[in-house]
Amino acid sequence: MNYFELFDLPVSLSPDKSRIPLKYFELQKKYHPDFFTKASDEEQNEVLEKSSMINKAFKILQDQDATIKYVLELKGMLANEEKYELPPAFLMEMMELNEELEDQSDSSGQEAEVKIRQFENSLYEEVKSIIEYYNEENTTEAQLLQVKDYYFKKKYLQRLLERLDGIRNIASP
Repeated sequence: MNYFELFDLPVSLSPDKSRIPLKYFELQKKYHPDFFTKASDEEQNEVLEKSSMINKAFKILQDQDATIKYVLELKGMLANEEKYELPPAFLMEMMELNEELEDQSDSSGQEAEVKIRQFENSLYEEVKSIIEYYNEENTTEAQLLQVKDYYFKKKYLQRLLERLDGIRNIASP
């Protein structure tokens, strides 16, 4: 059973965020280990596994990046710890952004963060309709490959933002 089936949701790159907490609490009421203290060891283990799965599903379905990763894995388009080759043009742009981070004149790094966020937004715009209107029957493999490319580019940008935070922490004692 996948997380979408568990939460009675259609497979989606952007699941209905209003339904997820409601279903989570419903499932927790049904499968919380505290309600099975007098059950057999086997039943307790099953409920513990189910409860763990519910918690993990909730965490993933609440986070868009984690959901995208999960759907790509479900579709066999993403391997665990995959080493994805980003396009050279993207890497060149990232090299320029990295240089700007190093040359940042203001210690807050606000200019660099704005550029990274703008870049991130422009990447999202390229796949926005695929993510928002994903449908298992109509979304093509080529479209999922675009989403995969977006996923890895965004991960790269997130590492830049983390690096920027590290620079900020060093600059402000």
